[in-house]
Amino acid sequence: MELLSPCEKENVLTMRGDQLQKRALLARTLVRTTIARYQINNHVVDPRSLKFKKNVHGKPELVWESDDGQCPSPLHFNISHTSSLIACGVTVNSPIGIDVEEKQRKIKNDILAFARRLFSVYEVEHLSAISDSEVQRQEFVKLWILKEAYVKALGRGFSAAPFKTFTIRMKDATNSGASEVVVESSDHPVSLTNNWQFGLFELASSHYAAVCMERDKTSDVAMRVPMRLTVRKTIPFVEDICISGTDAVYLLQA
Repeated sequence: MELLSPCEKENVLTMRGDQLQKRALLARTLVRTTIARYQINNHVVDPRSLKFKKNVHGKPELVWESDDGQCPSPLHFNISHTSSLIACGVTVNSPIGIDVEEKQRKIKNDILAFARRLFSVYEVEHLSAISDSEVQRQEFVKLWILKEAYVKALGRGFSAAPFKTFTIRMKDATNSGASEVVVESSDHPVSLTNNWQFGLFELASSHYAAVCMERDKTSDVAMRVPMRLTVRKTIPFVEDICISGTDAVYLLQA
């Protein structure tokens, strides 16, 4: 609790149930300790000193202090969690959205009926073409978290970017063996939005994770640079190991 601001502490303590409080405490601690990995102006950051605000759509952002006062932060972050995993993503100069879900998540509704209400026509047709119900469920979950990650990266909220207003497509496999994920606006169906990068992963054989980030506009070669991620398994102040390149992280699409 000592890392949290008074407002964060109050939010944690007002939650009902020990499990919800524990999850909220871990999430806020993870955000602070993860962001504090990045040196700011060549200085080590005390995670307790970090300040946050919400944009007009409610997405949390880091308050960036400079000699001239507050200015837009070069660090962007996003967080997602299930009952058994919390994921925090941090980028430099690139908005990010992240979403995680358990691989075995059960869908209470009829998948196709649910998809027709929320997904684009192309996505519904993609799911309808899958005859195996288990494979269909897995593809639904993957599509859902990719769309969630995109909306969260935009930072405008679900009401400003409903799932039906864009389509997630999988392009042909690249030399890496993973197919490329692209997003298409319903307003311009023949135009693929190239300024967003996606990654879809399997974590510890138990979760799917989707990451969406905007290409770095400060780089002249941004359009040619693939997404590069470092993945760490962390319990703040208990465990911290890099799992990039191990069997714990499997790239499905990128």
